[in-house]
Amino acid sequence: MEKLKKLRKEKNYALNDMAKLLNISKTFYWQLESEKRRLSYDMAIKIADIFSLKPDDLFYDVFKDKRSK
Repeated sequence: MEKLKKLRKEKNYALNDMAKLLNISKTFYWQLESEKRRLSYDMAIKIADIFSLKPDDLFYDVFKDKRSK
């Protein structure tokens, strides 16, 4: 999720900004970004849309790494 965090900061989005765009709480978003909460595919799509990317562009490495463990 480092890629997501880096991109969010590059775009000058605070945690609260992302939460508002996703219609979730700041805590919920922080948990996603910190990998304290599992990212659903639907949420991955919503987050990728904010950055005009495909979910795989942001999250492929995260899911690939978890499958290899």
